[in-house]
Order: sequence, then C-alpha cells, then structure tokens
Amino acid sequence: GAPTISIFQKPPGVIPPGGSITICCTCQRGYGSFVLYRSGRRLRTLEQSGSRAEFSISNATYKDRGTYVCHYLEGGTVLARSDELEVSVEELRLPRPNLSVLPGDKVTVGADVMLRCTTTHPSTGCFLYLEGQVRAQLLSREQGDYNLSHVQEGDSGRYSCQCYTITASTIREWSAASKALDLVVR
Repeated sequence: GAPTISIFQKPPGVIPPGGSITICCTCQRGYGSFVLYRSGRRLRTLEQSGSRAEFSISNATYKDRGTYVCHYLEGGTVLARSDELEVSVEELRLPRPNLSVLPGDKVTVGADVMLRCTTTHPSTGCFLYLEGQVRAQLLSREQGDYNLSHVQEGDSGRYSCQCYTITASTIREWSAASKALDLVVR
C-alpha cells in the first residue's frame, strides 16, 4: 500500500522569537526523500537513508510561522503527504506552568491517570501536548486537569502544557511551555 507520513514539532507548543524547534517527518519507508513546505512554498529537501527527516528551525522569527506539510518522494514522485502542522511564533509573557501527574509517572496498563497543569497566573486555558502528535489537546478551563482513563502503552510519552490568556483585544498572551514529563505505561 501507499506509505503514510507523519509530521510533528519537537518540542511542541508556541515558540518565542529566537527560539528553536525541530520539525520531524517520519515514514515507514526508508529510501526516498522528504520535502518540507511552509504555507505552500517549498523550503527544503532531505535525502533520507532512514525513515525520519528532521528540519531544524533555530533563532525563529515571525516569518517562520505558518502551516507546514511534508511530502515523501521516491524517484521524484510524491507518494505521500503529511497532515498540516501549524507553527506559532509569539512572545511568551506569562509564567511557565507546572505539569504534574497523578498517581505518578509510572503506571500499569488500564490505570486512570490525571495530568494537571497548574499556573500562578489566572489563565484562560491551557493546552496539553504529547510529543509526536500533530495536534494539541485543549484542557478544560475550570480545573486544568486532563483525565486519561484506562491508559494503554500508546499513552506513554513526553507530555507538556502551555497556558494562555485572552486580553481585551482578543489577542492570546502565551506562557512558556512547562517542563516536559515522561509518562511510562507498562
């Protein structure tokens, strides 16, 4: 069958000007090339010997924001396109939240886990990120808790959260992302 390709940002979240991220594209096939596009414009090509290409953005500017897509090519033919990854570059003005996990960061399959994002600043909402996923989860505003019930091994990974507040002008002000937390499901 046709290969599928995934795209994600590492570390996830809104990045500040001057910050750096890596855009990772993975495909099960390992002998083609990856091409990265931003908002429809071709940026870079990486010839691959493995199943993963990493495109680094360092010293980010507002020009780096946009919608990124990865194409996977063999012999010049596009065999797969990734989902769209939105990259946001914004000043981070709010204090960094803290991410904790209950009952702990090492749990057994089937357990119920609560990820709690706490912030000293009265924020409008928080996002929960799992590294490797293209989309963020929106944490509910009231408590900043995200419940994972009956966790599976696929829930393992590196989580972080990032909070925002909406100012009078409907502009989002962002915090830095929390320190990452590794959840292990065995």
